[in-house]
Parts: sequence; structure tokens; C-alpha cells
Amino acid sequence: MEIKVNALVLKAVDYNENDKILTLLTAEYGKITAGIKGVKKPAAKLRFAAQPFCFAEYVLSEKSGKYTVINCSECESFFDLRTDICRFYAACAVIEAAAALTVEGEENADVFYGSVRALTKMCAGDDERAPLIEYLTFILGKSGYALSAGDCAVCGESLYAAEKMRFDMDTGTFTCFECGTGAGASRSTYHTLRKAEGKEYDEYFASADGEKRALRLIREYFSYKTENPLKSLSEYIRLI
Repeated sequence: MEIKVNALVLKAVDYNENDKILTLLTAEYGKITAGIKGVKKPAAKLRFAAQPFCFAEYVLSEKSGKYTVINCSECESFFDLRTDICRFYAACAVIEAAAALTVEGEENADVFYGSVRALTKMCAGDDERAPLIEYLTFILGKSGYALSAGDCAVCGESLYAAEKMRFDMDTGTFTCFECGTGAGASRSTYHTLRKAEGKEYDEYFASADGEKRALRLIREYFSYKTENPLKSLSEYIRLI
């Protein structure tokens, strides 16, 4: 049986002398593992189909529950993401998060299109930080681990002008410094996350420093909830 899927390459692992095993995130069937033959040869016709971030229509042959790529039509290579080290690691963080928070064979079109949208923004824009933060908050929410930069989760008071606050890893919420018991969080982190969530925010605090702080908090929260350290994100934070 043959099927066609719109897919994004999340991972490619060497197999045998010239083959690879791909982890594909598809719009139709969720995450799929598929073999692809001969792509390590320099002149291989489908060599592009096993490259990081490749977004394409894949034709898969299915036999006994195993898939093999037999043809592929590229939609977007996102080549520019591989020419800048910061963008590369930001894009790696996108696909690493997608791989960690999706389940084999479970349809999740929202995450697929959200991942493609994030890579498109990173490729087209001047700064990859904002799209990365938006994406990570989006996929955490879709996976049941939403974090919220809203009012204090304990007393309900507005934190918009608060100088000190806390972040609760268990609930993914901010609290007044006096109300909560979580680790202290900065105003810049809070307002940067409000910006990512489409809420009213203070531009002064939603700065480059705020973006870096927000990414650090997201990394720790992601690791706490999923036991996945998001190594690509750690490397990206180190670079910026």
C-alpha cells in the first residue's frame, strides 16, 4: 500500500551503509518512522528528503506496519536555517520539541502546521528569538503543559506592574512574590511571555534580555514537565 503525506523531517539516523531512518512529523498521521534507501550516496535522487527541516510531500510504501520513502516532492528546504549557527540551533529546538511532544501515529495537525509556520518565520525574518518563544509556548499548550503570564494564580492580583514575582513549575503560572513558593522570576521574563501569548505587554521589559530569560525559563519548565532537557535550546541560549 502507498500513501502520500505532507511531512517535516524531525530526525535522520544513519542505517546500513547508504540508508537512513527518518522521523517524520506529518499532517495526516502524526509522527511516523520511515526508512529511506541510498540517500547517503552523493548523487542520490532523494538525498534532499533526508535533510534537516525538509518540508515535503512524501510517498510512502507500507508493509507490515513499516514505512519506506519511495518518492518525495519538496515544498520548502528551509536552507537558510542551515547557513547561520544561531538560526540552526533555534530551528533544531523547534523540531526537538516537536519530536518530544508528539506520539507515533497520533494525528496532530496543529503541531505540524505550527512547526512549519515557526520555521518559515525564522527563515524569513531578521530575528529567530520571538518565533522560537512563540512556538515553544504554543506547543507546550497543545501538549497539556500550558504556561500563562497572567494575573497572580493565587490571589488574582495583576502582575503587570509588579517588580518581583515567582513562577510555579507545577502549574506553569506566575504569582505575587509573597503569594507563591516558586523560584523568583523577572519582569522582563514575564512581559516577554505576555508578548508571545498575544497579551498586553510593556515594550521596555520585552527586550533582548527578556527573550533570553524567557527561553531559560521555558527550557527549565519543559525539562521539568517532560524530562527532556532540550539540548538544542541550551546550545542556542549559550550562543545568544
